[in-house]
Amino acid sequence: MQDIDGLYRFTPASNGQDNRIYDGTIVYYKQQLFILVSDYIAPVKICANELTANIKLKVFPLWWGGGVANGGGGWAQGWGWDRCMQWEPGLGEVAQAPAFDCPVWCVLCQGCRARLREACQRGRGAIRLPTDMLSIKLPQLFDIHQVPKVFREDGIISGYRHPQSSALDCILSSFQMTNETVNIWTHFLPTWYFLWRFSVLCSTLNFLSESYTWPLLVYMLLICVYPFTSSCAHTFSTMSPEARHICYFFDYGALSLYSLGCAITYSSYVMPDCWVNSWLHQHFVPIAICNTLFCTSLSCYSRFLEMQFPHRSKILRTGAFVFPFIFDNIPLFYRLLLCCGGSCCHSEALSSHCYHLLFAFLTCFLFASHLPERLAPGRFDYFGHSHQLFHICAVVGTHFQMEAVLADMTSRRAWLIAQAAVPSFLSTLGALALGIILNLGIIGIFSAPLLWNPHHSANHPLTPPTKRKEQ
Repeated sequence: MQDIDGLYRFTPASNGQDNRIYDGTIVYYKQQLFILVSDYIAPVKICANELTANIKLKVFPLWWGGGVANGGGGWAQGWGWDRCMQWEPGLGEVAQAPAFDCPVWCVLCQGCRARLREACQRGRGAIRLPTDMLSIKLPQLFDIHQVPKVFREDGIISGYRHPQSSALDCILSSFQMTNETVNIWTHFLPTWYFLWRFSVLCSTLNFLSESYTWPLLVYMLLICVYPFTSSCAHTFSTMSPEARHICYFFDYGALSLYSLGCAITYSSYVMPDCWVNSWLHQHFVPIAICNTLFCTSLSCYSRFLEMQFPHRSKILRTGAFVFPFIFDNIPLFYRLLLCCGGSCCHSEALSSHCYHLLFAFLTCFLFASHLPERLAPGRFDYFGHSHQLFHICAVVGTHFQMEAVLADMTSRRAWLIAQAAVPSFLSTLGALALGIILNLGIIGIFSAPLLWNPHHSANHPLTPPTKRKEQ
């Protein structure tokens, strides 16, 4: 390499007189940005080994090449693990560098995108950069053998995103068909549905001054938060192994807070008549707060077992969510038991509760079984695999639960106000605030090792090292 007019160029090893600079590549090398520009007509000779030895940096693809016009060998445009620019020579030690019809790569180290952007703006008037340089290209997809084990899903063979995607890549990937696209949208769209229902309730109920509605307020907030958090987790989980785990830590925390919201609501509106003001009724919410801590802690811990003990990890994670679900629904189970014995009358609320329980059991079954993709690996990569069905069942179940809670809140209002203590700020919004603080603390504890020592975590069983896949 030689420094000419503030730019670097490769001098061909075959003859030291050819000083042309190669077309359309911006490179960050040895702490300096340099731009490889200048059109050339005929292929020039270059030592392939010298070129690839100097360009061993991470690549951020701003544009794609248009192919090879002639010459021996070709440029590999695949996204290897290090996203390297690779020259594949033909026969002979010295190969002809092909003529490209458009720029191919932008090569840079991590953390240098701001300097790259600045260099592009400075160079736009001085060098000829094509208009498609800044065009948006959808990220490339990979098969299961091309991604590290930590990113793999049982029975899903194709449609994986790059395991070191940028935030922009992650957002763009939600608009292309990957094995995560339906997962993203099946929770992102319901978020807006629940927000719409929440806005309608805000226009009809007085959440600010009527304390009887505060449990419903907590519940509506959380059924908007948990699908949105899940959608974000699925969107950004391929930025790095560490980011993947942290994204799902927040997903688990949101689900455990949702279980707390269910407990607060059930304590206020669903509790059987004979249990009102009992010991369980008075301690229902404090126990639910403890359950959220148990749920978040155990589910986050299960990710550290995922590589070495996948079955144990799955059992722990399933149990972490089943336990608070069973506890939250103890009052409902008792009411249904009374109805089976003929001690209660049929109501709209109980019908909706039954539908909610049905979809909740389906959700648990799909989450634990990985059906149908286990029966036909690769056939349900994009549509119809268990996680997509799990999301749909969870959202439909939440819809029926919301309808049941609203029916109980309305039909039992007069009796509950007369017989039970009015919901307090401490037992509703205060409990939610405490749950958020404690869950964020747990997420921070599990995330800290991944953030403080990412190089060590890369060699931990949590995120095993993988070899680069040449494409």
